[in-house]
Order: sequence, then structure tokens, then C-alpha cells
Amino acid sequence: MTWIAAISRGHNSGVCLMKDGEIVFSLEEERLTRLKWDGAPLASIVKIKEYTDKLDYFVIAHTTPMTCHAEVKLDYCQDDPYYGLLRKLGLIDTVTNKWKEGTYRECVTGGRWPLNVIDMGTIHHRCHAASAFYNSGFDTACAVIVDGAGSWVNFGIKEDDLHDYWETETIFDCAYPHKFDTRYKHIGTKFVSNFMSQSGMNSRFWSGYGKEPYLMDWESPENENHELVVRMGAGIVKTYEAITDYCGFPAIEAGKTMGLSPYGEPCDYLKPFFNNLGDMELKYADNEYFTPKYPNGALFQAFYEPEIRKFPGQEGVEGENLWDVDSRKNAAWRVQNDTQEQVLDLIRKAVRMTGQKNVVIAGGYGLNCVANYWYLDQLKDEGINLYVEPMSNDSGTAVGAAQLWHHYITKDSEKRDRITDLYYGPQYNHSQTEIEEMSSKYGAEISDADDKKIVDLILNKNIVALFQGRSESGPRALGNRSILYDPRDPNGKDHVNSVKHREFFRPFAGSILKEHVHEWFDLRGMDETPFMMYAVNCQPGIEEKIPAIIHVDKTCRIQTVTEEQNENYYKLIKEFFEQTGCPIIFNTSFNLGGEPLVETLDDGIRTLANSDIEYMYLPEYGKLITIKNKSVGSMNINKFNGDGFSD
Repeated sequence: MTWIAAISRGHNSGVCLMKDGEIVFSLEEERLTRLKWDGAPLASIVKIKEYTDKLDYFVIAHTTPMTCHAEVKLDYCQDDPYYGLLRKLGLIDTVTNKWKEGTYRECVTGGRWPLNVIDMGTIHHRCHAASAFYNSGFDTACAVIVDGAGSWVNFGIKEDDLHDYWETETIFDCAYPHKFDTRYKHIGTKFVSNFMSQSGMNSRFWSGYGKEPYLMDWESPENENHELVVRMGAGIVKTYEAITDYCGFPAIEAGKTMGLSPYGEPCDYLKPFFNNLGDMELKYADNEYFTPKYPNGALFQAFYEPEIRKFPGQEGVEGENLWDVDSRKNAAWRVQNDTQEQVLDLIRKAVRMTGQKNVVIAGGYGLNCVANYWYLDQLKDEGINLYVEPMSNDSGTAVGAAQLWHHYITKDSEKRDRITDLYYGPQYNHSQTEIEEMSSKYGAEISDADDKKIVDLILNKNIVALFQGRSESGPRALGNRSILYDPRDPNGKDHVNSVKHREFFRPFAGSILKEHVHEWFDLRGMDETPFMMYAVNCQPGIEEKIPAIIHVDKTCRIQTVTEEQNENYYKLIKEFFEQTGCPIIFNTSFNLGGEPLVETLDDGIRTLANSDIEYMYLPEYGKLITIKNKSVGSMNINKFNGDGFSD
């Protein structure tokens, strides 16, 4: 029996615990701490103790190795915070003076690590690729990773002020058990530096510095030869972050920009955001428009065109918010259009370079469900099989790191089946007494309920939260931590956006019985879409039937549901179908603006108490929790809601 725990330690931090190669649980830190995008997954590490008292391996995924953070250490013992916590919890052995040389490593903090602590901070994009490949069901594939800033690249320069080169896009050639050979890599920097494009680049040159010698065998002989592009400028995601900032949103909330993009249109004053550089095969971001702030954020140079400089309150400018000004809507359209074209070029380049027809996509841009659907149309005649990783945000690198280490130590070459669900959160089992005690704390009432009663509430224009089972991994609510409503209500989008404290333009998703999906939506050749990774076109005549979940561009982000994937949710949607003839239900994440998805039952009841949502259904217990609170009114909500492209 082998226990492996891996963490991602930056924004969207989290833990993945594996036992003999199978995921026991995967959880983002924010779900426990209730702080959006929280880093340093200490609370999640503590959760490991509920499943095992000892770990065989602990893997650290991030964009920099722990050697870059020597100043962060615990008092007296000099341990880094992660090993220190594991040691104190008894999950990893304490290195003492009795340990023989060669059984531990000296760490830059001054402490010591046992050899079963593995630092993957220099292979961020490879961790993304691992999660996508091992989850895809392919035996071989090429991986296209498109990220804001992957691992920091040193180039052998040790001066601290020059530590500012970051991987932005990477192509890998993937195969079992753990082959992830680099074929192409784009590295961006904010420094004024000479442009470099070189084939036959040795990966060890740029990724070896700062690694422990025992990790050098990550680089296989085949991986020593790839195309490398280094330039001052923004990567693909950095352009999206810049426009997101220009629209008045935090750079990490690209999903809002994606939702705003169909309100814009092509215009004369915004030229294409990407240009050819010499005889390069790919285009790269226009430096006259974009200034990256690696590793986080970017700026759009709004002073170049008069139209771009318009702000609310100026004469002749309509709209009260930045995003409501035409120049912002048009910029959102432009960045969506231009970035998806660049990723399409990367996909085709990956196929040419590797000879693979199976393509997996991950990294932050993988959550762009508009682009993902567009690729299907563009590639339909090219024989390419596409898989988009639903855990494409950085929490997914914990899963990838654990999977990668498992295959590395076991050399397991058996192909894994494609994943069918994402219910990887911890399991919660409550007694009737516990439910009553939690409910009474918030003045909530408990009553018996079944699917028919819940559908009756929804048909009377009530919002009903659904809480059951293990929480979803990744940013999408898939029926275990969801808010449900009637998709046929013409005012439904505005109503739920108001209750959740979201901008009016932001669209909602729907969950549909899989057997009916092709009657209602065009999946462009797919049989199902269980993870809401595509914003798909509705069939003719459907828009009028479910207006609450159809966006202005006549698309909807859809989750197909089967009884095998989620029995309780399937039966609830089926009851709605039997009463209405509509096999789809309005589904959005169970949270309010500025908060992470609900994780615990207490989180759910507290959300009811602090909002205009009055009902929460617990199908496993046949109970309905009710708080009559229509007078709650407005709340002091942190405005920074959203999660990358999760929207």
C-alpha cells in the first residue's frame, strides 16, 4: 500500500491524496478556509490525517522550487512550512541527528528533508500535462499547455533581480508510464531582452539549476531537443489578463471577460492583438498593446488609441461601469477571438511536431469553454481527438504531480480509463442530530422532502440549493454543490445574478439528462459533456424554451448527467422533466459573490442565512432546510468573485 500526497501551493492551492494510484480525495484550500484563491494549503494538509497516519511520499507542485523561498521557515527547527507541518502531524518522519548521511537532504532553510519529500516546482507545465494525459483515456497524446505563468526559468542566472523568465505555452509528447517530452516552449519575460528562437534546445540548460541531482532524470534523452522561444512580451493568457484588468476586473477573473466578449464586436480602432515575428510559424502578442507583469497580471496600453481611453462619466460615454463601455466590450471580443486563434495554431503545431492525433489541453486557458467549443468546429475535418482537462486551474497540478510521481516510481504502463466524474472532495456523513444542531444555530427549519417537492418549489420560482455527497474538484458545480432554478423563466438570469451579487451579463449553465442532449444542443460530434467544459450552441427553437440559461450568443455551458455519474441529481432532473417536458435544469455554483464553493453543510446553511436563498435540499437524507429570509437585502460582499475562466 502506497500513500502519495501532493500539493499545489500558489493561488488555487490544494491537496490530492492518492492510495495505490487512485485518488482518495482532492480539495482546494479555499473550500476549507473560505478565502477565494487561498494559497499555502495547510488546512488541506491537516485533512490528510482523516485518511492515513503516514505518507510514503509528499510532492510539492508550484511555479518555483522551494529553494527560492529559503527565508520562509519555522522557528528554531528551520523547517519549511510544509515539511514542518507534515512532521508535526506525524505524516512524514522527523529527520534527527541519528539519521545516516545519504538518507536525508540539507535544505536551504537550514532544516533537513527526508528523501520522500519531492519538489516539482520547476515542472509546473508538466504537472498540468500529467493531469490531462492520465485523465484523458488516451494511451499516447500530445499536450498543449497554455498558462499565465508556469515555472520560473533560471537560464543559469543566479542574481535575484534577473529571476524573471516564465514558461507560458508548452507542447509535450506524452506516453505511459511517464514520458512527457518537451517539443516546444514559449518563455516570456518583462525584461528588455534579445528575442531568441532556437530549435534543438537542451531542456537541462534552463530547468536544471536549483534542482536536486536526483531529480535530473526527469529529463529523458528525447527531451533534450525542442524548439524554444524566449521574448520580452505577453504570453497568450497574459493578453487575456490585461484585457480583464482593462474591463475593470481582477486579472484572475478572466471568466468575466469571456462572458462579456459576445457583447462586443470587431472595430477599426483595435487592430489584431498578435503579430508575426519574422519567419516564425506562430504569432506573438503585440508589445505596443501589452505589458506583462510576470508572474501575475498584465497591462493593456490604453493610451495608443483615443477610443480605448474612454471611461464612464466622460461626455458621450454610455455605461456606468468600465465593462459597460463599448471599448471594453470590443476589447473583450477581440481578446477572445485572437487568443483562441493562437491556441488553435498551437494545437495544429503540436500535431505536426509529435505526429499525435490525440490532443489534451490544460493550464488556465483550458477553462475557456467558448474556445474549447470553437476548436471542435475548426478541427472537425482533421481527425483530431480532443480532451480538455476539467481541473485545468492550478489546483489540478496537485493531481498531476501525484499521478506523475506514482507512474514514475511504479513504472505502471496500464492505460487509465477516461474520468467520468469529479466528485473527489471529502465524504461527509451527518446524523439527524448533527443536522438539527447545525440548523438551529442559524434559525433554520428542517422538513421531510423528496424530488417532487423540490421541483414544486422550483416551479414556483424559488431558488433551491442542492447539497449532497462529495464536493466537485475544479471550478464547476456539477450537482453536489449547486444552486438550481427554472431555466424557462425569462427573468431567471437577472434574478439569480442579483441574488448571487453578480454582474448582469454573466451567463449561467444547465444540467441535462444525457439521453436528451442532442435534441436540445449541438455537441459538434461529442457524445457527452459531463464537466461543463464547452459553451455549446442550442438547436433551432430551443432558445425560447430555456431563456434563463442561453447567453446572448445563443450558447449554453452544458453538463450532461447520467444515473451512473450522479444518481440523486439525475433523478431530480428527471422529475423536473416529467413535470415540465424540459430535461434540463438551471445550475450554478452554490456560493455568493466573493466566496468559494460551499464545502461543508455548515457552509451551506450559513449561505442561506446570509442571502435571499431560502431552501437547501439534502437528497441523501430526504430533508429540506429552510430559512425564511427575504428581508436580508444587500450584503457587504467582497467584489472579487469568479475563478479564472470558470465564470
